[in-house]
Amino acid sequence: MSRFQDIIGQEQIKEHLMNGISTGKVSHAYIINGERFSGKEFVARVFAMALQCERDGVEPCHECHSCIQSLSDNQPDIIYVTHEKPNTIRVDEIRDQVNSDVAIKPYSSKYKVYIIREAEKMNTEAQNALLKTLEEPPAYAVIILLTSNLNDLLPTILSRCVVLNMKPVADSLVKKYLCEEVCVPDYKAQVCVAFARGNLGRARLLATSDEFDNIKADAVAVLKYVREMELSEMIGAIKKMTEYKLEVADYLDICAMWYRDVLLYKATKDANHLVFQEELQAIRAAAKRSSYEGLEMVITALETAKKRLAANVNFELTMELLFLTMQENG
Repeated sequence: MSRFQDIIGQEQIKEHLMNGISTGKVSHAYIINGERFSGKEFVARVFAMALQCERDGVEPCHECHSCIQSLSDNQPDIIYVTHEKPNTIRVDEIRDQVNSDVAIKPYSSKYKVYIIREAEKMNTEAQNALLKTLEEPPAYAVIILLTSNLNDLLPTILSRCVVLNMKPVADSLVKKYLCEEVCVPDYKAQVCVAFARGNLGRARLLATSDEFDNIKADAVAVLKYVREMELSEMIGAIKKMTEYKLEVADYLDICAMWYRDVLLYKATKDANHLVFQEELQAIRAAAKRSSYEGLEMVITALETAKKRLAANVNFELTMELLFLTMQENG
């Protein structure tokens, strides 16, 4: 469904937007800032539906003509700004879809709502063009910028918008959502929750992704047997990783979680808080043979490898050095 009550977490944002609707003090411009998959667009959709709902409640009713149009993305006064180039929103796109259009009164609603996805991709000219509308907006205009990087927006844009920051969702809420709504088994939900770090959309994506399952299975297979691996097997494992080179950061994050589990079990002998609970036997064996210093060394090496790969250091060399550190210390 698409109601405020369906937004998990984000209590401050919900309270702010619902209060604006109930008091009639709706700002002419909002920025919803949060990482990819955090649910920014869902929040914007619910807010836009509620603003246009013909029943004038705080929650969209889902029954009036406007709500039915909104649910099928056909509400004429909710405008999603589009752009042709994947990495740039050009000035003519802002002029055509916002500046020129905003002068026309709403077709059938109280407001005209403009939702600009990936607003950080507006080039300087596009942002300056939008600024003209933000400086003198008509009373019925509400512009919502969705961004994952506030720093890419001009200070003059920021100063004219209400900035709402998406917060990480509590792990317990993410796990409850995955288990109850997505029907993910407990052990799998545990891994996705740990991996998503409070990003509900990312947790859902991971829970329903065969690709993530494959990466996790490959990583765990290596982690369990890295001590016994011959150099040729190590090179083979690295070669296999190049098949999903774009997701190598995910692979390294899985490895880091594994070694944190080993470290945690070594320190506490408590399996209840492990991410990889289904691999308890292997975790226990690794904790027994590894030193605290060695495990810390591997975790540091994993972070170093991520930084090197981000800086485009040779992939094979970086991974070979990492695997040797894991073999000697993990």
